[in-house]
Amino acid sequence: MNYDHIMVRFGELSTKGKNKKEFIRILARNIKNALSDYSNLEYIVRLDHIYVKLNDNNPEEIIGILQGISGIQALSLVLKTDEEISNIKKVSLELIKLEEGKTFKVHSKRANKKYPIISDQINREVAGEILRNTNLKVDVHNPDILLSIEIRDDGCYIFTKTFKGAGGYPLGVGGKIMHMLSGGIDSPVAAYLLMKRGLRIECIHFASPPYTNIGVIEKLKDLLSKLNVYQESIRLNVVPFTKIQEKIYEVSDESYAITIMRRMMFRLASELSKRRNCVACSTGESVGQVASQTLESMNVINEVTNVPILRPLVTYDKIDIINLARKIDTYEISIRPFEDCCTIFAPKNPKTKPSLEKAKEYESKFDYESLIKEALDNVEVIYIKKED
Repeated sequence: MNYDHIMVRFGELSTKGKNKKEFIRILARNIKNALSDYSNLEYIVRLDHIYVKLNDNNPEEIIGILQGISGIQALSLVLKTDEEISNIKKVSLELIKLEEGKTFKVHSKRANKKYPIISDQINREVAGEILRNTNLKVDVHNPDILLSIEIRDDGCYIFTKTFKGAGGYPLGVGGKIMHMLSGGIDSPVAAYLLMKRGLRIECIHFASPPYTNIGVIEKLKDLLSKLNVYQESIRLNVVPFTKIQEKIYEVSDESYAITIMRRMMFRLASELSKRRNCVACSTGESVGQVASQTLESMNVINEVTNVPILRPLVTYDKIDIINLARKIDTYEISIRPFEDCCTIFAPKNPKTKPSLEKAKEYESKFDYESLIKEALDNVEVIYIKKED
């Protein structure tokens, strides 16, 4: 006996009220796009669940793909049968015999309230059939096997296997943002968390050749290919930053270099986000992790823009960030020894509490606006797409 459907549960979407239909529509579209290589799958979209009819496809492969889609809370491998209690008992017995364990519990849900047998009676009927035909014992508190039965308008769905999904909201429901991608550990993790909340990302990277190695760009491509699991196509905007960076070190005290550098980056990211119709910018910053990430520094750096700046890692410890990086398989790529411009030009004694007036004083010593325009006019665009 083979499972014939996957039941997709929504989680947080159940709280969305009038927006729920639109969220489910977007989630269904994302699911179909992610499973486009499987041409004979069928989809049943409802307000309570989405069902994927397997049609003899490998369920493990399908579930592995679905687990990477934001907006899915949980997945269950299910077998569909009709509502006749004799068939429900038969299928339940056959399914539970496939499982390993000594104890079980039956949990039924009568979503179709017109069904004449109440949930408690279904539990008793099915449990009795299992007890008569196996050596299993009932344990209602901590069973080895949980047999779930859902009676719906179109039939009965029976399952014992449930898998955790990514959670969050469907990709795209929150709009598009411009994400500042460095190539380190933090920014890819931040991108993942943003996508999980339904935000579609576009990335901006500041390149400083010849000081930075070409290997950084290959590193970024590899990082984004890992994130293609969650967003199948990601645009990377590589901004030439060398002239701006050299000028900063020419006119400013070294202790203010990172502050001014970050202010220039935020100006560039904000302007590009407007050109690309993004609703916000985002970074991988965490409070206090480096000198430019103290609240005083963030305040001075943020002063250059009125575009919202999202920082999903703002309260994360470094070990938590590393654990997430390992989970999404970006950690080993991030630690490759190709440094970005912030690392290479890092001052020995950066200001942790910079003065806004002092930062503006240094910036007044060069025409940064023309350099910003020149940089934005020479952006290199790279698309990283999910492999066919």
